[in-house]
This record gives sequence, C-alpha cells and structure tokens, in this order.
Amino acid sequence: MHVLTALTKQLKAKADLSGDQFEPAAERLASPEIPDREKAAFLLALSQKGETASEIAGFARAFRTRSVNPGVEEWAGHAVDIVGTGGDHAGGFNISSVVILVLAAAGVPVMKHGNRGVTSRCGSADLLSGLGIAIDSTPARSREALRQLGFAFFFAPAYQPAFKAIAGARKLLAADGHRSIFNLLGPLLNPGRPANILLGVFAEAWVPRLAGALEELGLAAGIAGHGRLAPGRGIDELTTASANRVVGVGRLKHIDAEWTPEDFGLSRAPFSDLQGGDLAMNLAIVDSLLAGDGPPGLVDTIVFNCATAMWICGRIVKIEDGIATARELLLGGAVRQKLEDARQFYGTDFQ
Repeated sequence: MHVLTALTKQLKAKADLSGDQFEPAAERLASPEIPDREKAAFLLALSQKGETASEIAGFARAFRTRSVNPGVEEWAGHAVDIVGTGGDHAGGFNISSVVILVLAAAGVPVMKHGNRGVTSRCGSADLLSGLGIAIDSTPARSREALRQLGFAFFFAPAYQPAFKAIAGARKLLAADGHRSIFNLLGPLLNPGRPANILLGVFAEAWVPRLAGALEELGLAAGIAGHGRLAPGRGIDELTTASANRVVGVGRLKHIDAEWTPEDFGLSRAPFSDLQGGDLAMNLAIVDSLLAGDGPPGLVDTIVFNCATAMWICGRIVKIEDGIATARELLLGGAVRQKLEDARQFYGTDFQ
C-alpha cells in the first residue's frame, strides 16, 4: 500500500498524524508523479477528520523546507507579517495591504506573504501591484526593498514551488465544495520567517487552533484573531465593526480574550465602512484614505491593526499608545510619501 493511501486510511479512522508522518506525506503531495485523486482523497480525509494544531504545524514545517529562501535573516528577528487566511467571504477591503505601508512609515519592518485573489475579488497581490509595487521581485530586490522602504512582498507562487503539484488536487476538492489544509497553511509559510505575526482567521473556531500551530512553530510574538460580525458570519481581520476573538502566541501567549473597538477608545463602525470590491474600487478607496476622505470605520480599523502590530513587535507598551501615531502616519502624508517612494523604487531598473 502506498504511503499516502495508508495515511488516508488512518485519517478515515479518525487517527491524527504525528511525528515522522508529515515529511513523507508532504513529499508525495509535492510530487508530480502521484495522481491528483490520491492527493485529493488524503486531503479530504484530513479535512473531514479535522486538522489539529500539531498537524497544521507539522505540514507547515515540511513545506517551509520546500520554500525559496529570500535571504532576509537580517530583518526577520524584528519583522512582522500582517496576513489573513482568506475564505471568510465577507467582501472586506484589503486592510492588511494598507497596514503594511503605515507600519513601514512607522519604522517597523514588514514581510508580507500573499497571493492574488482566490476567494476574494481583489487579493493583496492584486492591490499592491495596482498601486505600483512589483509583486514578482527577486530575493535580491526584496532585500533592497527592506533596506530602503522597510517592507517587502513575497509573492506566494514564486516562493512556494511545491504548491504547483498540489493545484490539481485542490481544484478537484474545490469543485465539490471542499477546502483543504492548504487553505490554512499559506499564512504560516512566509519565506522570510518574520518573528512576529498578526494573523486574521476566517472562522472563530479556528483561532485557537491556528494560534496553537504558530506556537509550535516558535514565533516570538503574535495574535491570531477573528472579527465576529454576526452569528455565523465573520471576517479574517480585527475590525472596529465587530467583536474580535483573539488568542496570543509566544510572548503574548497569555492573551485569550474578546476585544471590542471601545476597549481601545475607538467607535463601533458599520461593516459597510469596511467593504471593498474589485481592483478599481479598492484603488479608489486607497486614494480616498490618503486624501483624508476614507470611511471613518475603515480608517479606525487600519489604525487599530497598525497599533496592534506595533504592540506585538514590542514598539509600544499598550495598543492604545499607538492609535494616534498610526492615525497621523495614515492621514498626515507619511503613508502617501511611503507609497511614492515605493513606486519610484519599483519603477527603477535594479541590478
């Protein structure tokens, strides 16, 4: 019996994977020689059993070894990733894509790992590319971007070559309405290995599990969070339109709470303030934000996430301490200048 078939049988019996089973499973999932249907059967059995934190961490370790290394260790120890799992179908604006510009303007190095829209009309790569930021940079140019701009974007398809061999199996599952562990792994596979993370989670029940996976991966500090908009409806962001379920990682492991915007001196906003659309609409929203005409709830949500990331990185003692700073950076011209600097950087030939 082939390894993947044997492991599928184990999963169907509701027995968790452990120890030395992740590497041979990952090897076969990443192999173009293994039929897509065999891979899909394994992934479906894992999903139907329910992935544990240890299984998510185990596969993250296995696929991290298959990632392209951009050589950014110089910054990794004090950098942060702002990322969401996707899959919430809430239709929100690309909040994290603006947050990285605010953080970079604040002097916090950001390593953003992302892709084009899959479950949304406009992914982080789509928006950043539309803003004039090259998403297909070489590792050398990404290192220079960290030096000059304070942030770099790692386009997932360029840094996760093993995923090509899994695309067919994922399509088979998606055609039948099934997800897989690869809907969860993306945020854990940042090739730059930033020590800190603010991770948005698509469903509240998965917040502790993904926080547990991050803990097993040894991050210095992080928050996994989910915005609860209504019963059974939420978003993979911390927002001022929701109560926010949060669980801490690393130095913040003691955090297990529900945060509201009012806890941080912010007003509750209607979710309509946070809604996005296609690329053209989201670019127009960025223009309005930088002109000081953005929806108040969206401004506050960006500020909230920026202050939270600054706190995660140890730049401030309390989240409240970063609210005014983040707002001034966003609305006072620093983010607009950071974006212009980025456009100039990516519009220049790089040797």
